[in-house]
Amino acid sequence: MKRTLETIEYKENTEALAKFAKALGHPTRIAILKHLQSQSCCFTGDLVDVFPLAQSTVSQHLKELKNAGLIQGELKSPKIKYCINQENWNIAKSLFQDFFD
Repeated sequence: MKRTLETIEYKENTEALAKFAKALGHPTRIAILKHLQSQSCCFTGDLVDVFPLAQSTVSQHLKELKNAGLIQGELKSPKIKYCINQENWNIAKSLFQDFFD
């Protein structure tokens, strides 16, 4: 089989789905999203109270979810308030539904 160094071009939806899937690839991130769904918004410290993890660990998970666009943060000095990014959340749900259908 001949191998090349050519890059594979994926459809935009395929790349978006992979980005969302990677962000959901850890059980803590899924738990954080479920918690945010039930709370509408909360601060990092609130999540540290809910999950038995160090603040730095929670922050790292929040960073991954934010980088994927599943959540958004609003600076309320000195804290950051997080909530679900509804637009991207709906896109992710649609992409996963299409993938599994």
